[in-house]
Amino acid sequence: MAMADTGASTPPSVAQRRILAPLALAQFICSFAGSNMNVMINDISEDLDTTVQGVQVAITIFLLVMAALMIPGGKLTDRYGRKRCFLAGLTVYGIGALLSAVSPGLGVLILGNSILEGVGTALLIPPVYILTTLLFDDMTSRARAFGVIMALGGIGAAAGPLIGGLITSWISWRAAFVFQALIIVLIIVLSRHIEDPLPPDPTRPFDTVGAVLSATGLVLIVMGILAADNNLWLMTGLLVLGALTLLWFFRFVRARESAGKEPLLSTSLFRNRTSNLGLITQNIQWLLLMGSSFTVAAYLQVVRGYDAIATGVIFTAATLGLLATSLAAERLARRRPQRTLIIAGFAVAIAGVVVLIAMVNSFSSPWAFAPGLLLLGLGLGLMLTPSVNIVQSSFPQDRQGEISGLSRSVSNLGSSLGTAVAGTILVAGFTTRSYAAAMVTLAVLGVIGLIAAALLPGIPVGARGPVGSQARNDG
Repeated sequence: MAMADTGASTPPSVAQRRILAPLALAQFICSFAGSNMNVMINDISEDLDTTVQGVQVAITIFLLVMAALMIPGGKLTDRYGRKRCFLAGLTVYGIGALLSAVSPGLGVLILGNSILEGVGTALLIPPVYILTTLLFDDMTSRARAFGVIMALGGIGAAAGPLIGGLITSWISWRAAFVFQALIIVLIIVLSRHIEDPLPPDPTRPFDTVGAVLSATGLVLIVMGILAADNNLWLMTGLLVLGALTLLWFFRFVRARESAGKEPLLSTSLFRNRTSNLGLITQNIQWLLLMGSSFTVAAYLQVVRGYDAIATGVIFTAATLGLLATSLAAERLARRRPQRTLIIAGFAVAIAGVVVLIAMVNSFSSPWAFAPGLLLLGLGLGLMLTPSVNIVQSSFPQDRQGEISGLSRSVSNLGSSLGTAVAGTILVAGFTTRSYAAAMVTLAVLGVIGLIAAALLPGIPVGARGPVGSQARNDG
């Protein structure tokens, strides 16, 4: 991938600072929604007369709906405009949050939280990354903007258990969804400052068949993993069917391209080696974050018997770690190559998972989990921003709708896989041994992410990507 035009970044304009507030808050609330239910497992299961597995399914479906619909959501921004999709997503999300708050049973909770909030997120998140990429045209200033957004996203995911635990203990788990709806109203108010930098194109075609195939394939894969603890044959069948559906999707996309029609996702996006490796690191980063969050939270509540607030307080360590390194993204981007930051992030995060495994049998206090969570937060905060920056900066303006949707889909697929894989291993026995097995699995996957990061090409500090120049998009 060609890079050109190095130089110092200019300070953000007033308009840029105003637009960052609603975009960062949007990422915060969507990440918060993916993790805050982890500390409500016992409360929700008792109130709605369901099981821990039922709550796990609700969490996983939310993350999965986001992953399955993020690519179509990214494409819709080209046709209807980024701000319009952003506001539509916020509205759908808010309705889902209110429905979840009054849900009488697991089915309505899944409809409100898993389906409507998932659909809303898939509509509103791609515009967050497209608008940020278009407004900041060099690697360092873009790192500053993504640093703020990813910091709020990481904090939302890491602080979700703490905030959710406080609200659940002081009021009710239902109030946590009211909290989400109030934040959505605030974001809509702040969004009046947003101006779409590119005009929508209502004539832009939309690949409905491709959208259905891609979403179906991803759903089947994750549902197959969820079925692992119940029926091995069902798991195998769903995984094979999911893989075949995704193969059908890619063949359909290639045929559509050959016929001169615009596909849901251009195959040329996968010819960029830097972007491909960056997407792998994104997937595994969120897999580590959400997988560890669910595993530790569920273990502390179900096995150790801690309540929502005690469980949430422990996750303060991860939140502090994420906050420290995410907010330093701009300064780090000026001093170190993106590849170096991602490698270091994976190394620290893996060390955190190892500590979480080692400490589980050493001390009875829940604070024994704090050092591992702190390391995990530090490592994830260190690499979330550069991974996004590398991927988004690999493509020019006219490809931002596609790559943003793909990037967010891959990240949310990682979140759903983390909860599905680690959660399935944990709930199979709910013992210290099953906890350790789940965390070891996450550590192994973290090593795969580290290898992908090591294979990334070196990009000069402060370099501009194709978004900020007319650089060629190499395969």
